Amino acid sequence: MKLHELKPAEGSRKKRNRVGRGIASGNGKTAGRGHKGQKARSGGGVRPGFEGGQMPLFQRLPKRGFTNRNRKEYAIVNLDTLNRFEADSEVTPEVLIEKGIIKNVKDGVKILGDGELNVKLTVKANKFSQSAVEKIEAAGGKTEVI
Repeated sequence: MKLHELKPAEGSRKKRNRVGRGIASGNGKTAGRGHKGQKARSGGGVRPGFEGGQMPLFQRLPKRGFTNRNRKEYAIVNLDTLNRFEADSEVTPEVLIEKGIIKNVKDGVKILGDGELNVKLTVKANKFSQSAVEKIEAAGGKTEVI
């Protein structure tokens, strides 16, 4: 292959469609909007969910429950996943991200007591379940709320 033989991959270069640039372009005059009507006007169109005056689907469906706007979502870590750390090491949210145990901290990290802990650790997190605290201390470790 030589330099003058290089070509971009098929379909990788797309030409932008310039509308309203004369008859020859194929999209002149009405610029692909058709003749008259709400959608042909500037600023025209209907809002999302509008069904031409028919009662929209989201209004026809029954509403239930409530969404708490102040809800906190925690990144959850179970005790058995903490066994991969070496004894006497310190476990913080930054270390958990580094090891790939959690993707992001969200509103904090919560340690749950699922599984058994076999190593002595100092665990720093935003929240702990009661069973997690008991199991960490039973293994000789410490818990610290940050």
